[in-house]
Amino acid sequence: MAAAAVAAVPGTLGTLQAGRARWVAACCARLRPGWRLPGSLTGPRAAPAIWARGWAPAVGGSAPRRGYSSEVKTEDELRVRYLEEENRGIVVLGINRAYAKNSFSKNLIKMLSKAVDALKSDKKVRTIIVRSEVPGIFCAGADLKERVKMNPSEVGPFVSKIRAVINEIANLPVPTIAAIDGLALGGGLELALACDIRVAASSAKMGLVETKLAIIPGGGGTQRLPRAIGMSLAKELIFSARVLDGQEAKAVGLISHVLEQNQEGDAAYRKALDLAREFLPQGPVAMRVAKLAINQGMEVDLVTGLAIEEACYAQMNSEGSVRAGRLTGRIEDAEDSPRHVPRVVGASPRGPHPRSASLGM
Repeated sequence: MAAAAVAAVPGTLGTLQAGRARWVAACCARLRPGWRLPGSLTGPRAAPAIWARGWAPAVGGSAPRRGYSSEVKTEDELRVRYLEEENRGIVVLGINRAYAKNSFSKNLIKMLSKAVDALKSDKKVRTIIVRSEVPGIFCAGADLKERVKMNPSEVGPFVSKIRAVINEIANLPVPTIAAIDGLALGGGLELALACDIRVAASSAKMGLVETKLAIIPGGGGTQRLPRAIGMSLAKELIFSARVLDGQEAKAVGLISHVLEQNQEGDAAYRKALDLAREFLPQGPVAMRVAKLAINQGMEVDLVTGLAIEEACYAQMNSEGSVRAGRLTGRIEDAEDSPRHVPRVVGASPRGPHPRSASLGM
């Protein structure tokens, strides 16, 4: 393997190269099991057809859709909506625990986990919006009333489940947008931090307030907040348990967009929907690979990050139909193809889209 090969290089340089190779190998494994970076670093890459098959929908249909109504009849704590027509490909996860300020209960965490598990394997999903169905509230974090009733031995596993679900959302392969139209405290803000993009109403309130309870953020807040706004400012906000409004959150870089709240109380959701519509025309494979390259690259040094980008870029250029599909955004599975290689609707059979040359591809 590449890591073993570069480990033979003496001294500190060899150690750094070995670590770099492991990161690239891990990224490649997420692209496609068994695939390796082209070139001398990690050996030859898999055939283009194998890469294409890796992103084709599985034979026998896509993941189950609209399958949660029977599980949420009593409380309807999570609403999963697959939008249609011009919004096809956008999925909305709506938290709906008005009586508990959308706080995380055992049941809600279980439902979120099941929903995310279905979404991550559904190739028809293009963008996911996380929002509240309750006016004025995004999510108030863990359900402390429920936690008080737990045995001490149950608290740790419950927090671990919250952390695991938030991590699952962070690892979704498609773009995710948090629409914050109200209060997002503690675990609620940690849920938003796990999303790729955050938009909020100016009246929204956000903060990691756990130190007021003599605990610390336990759903990824101590790690994701510094990555979002910088270590020093993240420490200041966590140490003080300060709560920011939408304008203040935008000023420190916690959110990307801030909007005046409307009469319906869903200004952030409407902006999130506009952003999701912008993403829809783009190549579906390119969106997933771009997210992977950015996420993996941000965790390593620049040289390793560039190697990860090279791995991802090489795969995007390894198949003409995938290459054109990145531009048209219309990769479909060819049902009559024995190897399930994606075909591109409307693409020229002679080669990639003519814009490729101008885009430097």
